[in-house]
Amino acid sequence: MDDQSRALPELPATPPVSYVMPVLNEAGYLPDAVATILSQDYAGEVEIVLALGPSTDGTSDVAVRLAASDSRVVLVDNPDSDIPKALNAAIQASRHPVIVRVDAHSELPPGYTTTAVETLRRTGAGNVGGVMRAAGRTPVQRAVARAYNSPFGLGGGVYHHGDEEGPAESAYLGVFRREALVAAGGFDEEMRRAEDWELNQRIIGAGYLVWFTPSLAVTYWPRASFGALRRQMYSTGVWRGHLVRREGHTPWRYVAPPIAAIIVGVSVLGALMTALGMVRGGAAKVFWPAHAATIAYTAGVTAVGATLGGDGIVDRALNVAALATMHLSWGVGFVKGFTAGGADTVDRSRL
Repeated sequence: MDDQSRALPELPATPPVSYVMPVLNEAGYLPDAVATILSQDYAGEVEIVLALGPSTDGTSDVAVRLAASDSRVVLVDNPDSDIPKALNAAIQASRHPVIVRVDAHSELPPGYTTTAVETLRRTGAGNVGGVMRAAGRTPVQRAVARAYNSPFGLGGGVYHHGDEEGPAESAYLGVFRREALVAAGGFDEEMRRAEDWELNQRIIGAGYLVWFTPSLAVTYWPRASFGALRRQMYSTGVWRGHLVRREGHTPWRYVAPPIAAIIVGVSVLGALMTALGMVRGGAAKVFWPAHAATIAYTAGVTAVGATLGGDGIVDRALNVAALATMHLSWGVGFVKGFTAGGADTVDRSRL
């Protein structure tokens, strides 16, 4: 245990575990996600609490069937659909001292729960998490997954590609001690995105350790279309910008996408104004730095996309499109959130 962390009561070897999962329009993913939980080789008592949003694709019917087939599956309503509200409702309905956040777009590997509990016991942490391993089933989804798994996609977060365990600023999904969650006050229901990072900052602020270990790796199925990816990244960027506006600080890696989005926006605006004759001659030169930076950005994204793998030129072109969609949508969202706040922005990628 870190000498600076707040001590927690020692866990037994196999404490009871509650899995909590927000669910909205996940009919195609929910059965597999639940199956990977129920098939965990964990010796302790377990329950799964599904917080059901107002799905329109039959997800609730799927959840009802899952609950009917296994008494360990518990259902609670989340009429507002927001993820933090869903998680708080599921946590409130759960009963056990260890709480494992899971996602309907994720699949836990064998041994995940056992390893997570062992890590909690060994480190004394209030929350532990591991690596997000994005995967895809279609050409576009595989390209998005390759972008997720690259440090040039979603940035340098340790949970995307870290290989050394230790204290962390946040954790992917998270396996929590209930005491730490209660002390931190649960998820902030104002934060419709970036809720995990914000909560982990409060857990750390309450004196508990947040711990990363690469021995935990979760399969994540990202959005399968560029439209859905754009909407997801935009809303995530908005709420990250909102959080920075509220807290007044941010890791530097989050500044790069909004800068890129602003530069590309200025370049596009300048090109349009020049094409329409709104600026001429020397006046158009004011846009040249933005044009040069945009060309450099495009060349850089293209070069990186070509290195991410795939089968041929089409896959590499999809890699480039995925990277650019992530960067620019997230960046535009960040600018909006930082300047105007999150307001009523929601993630519409699954609606």
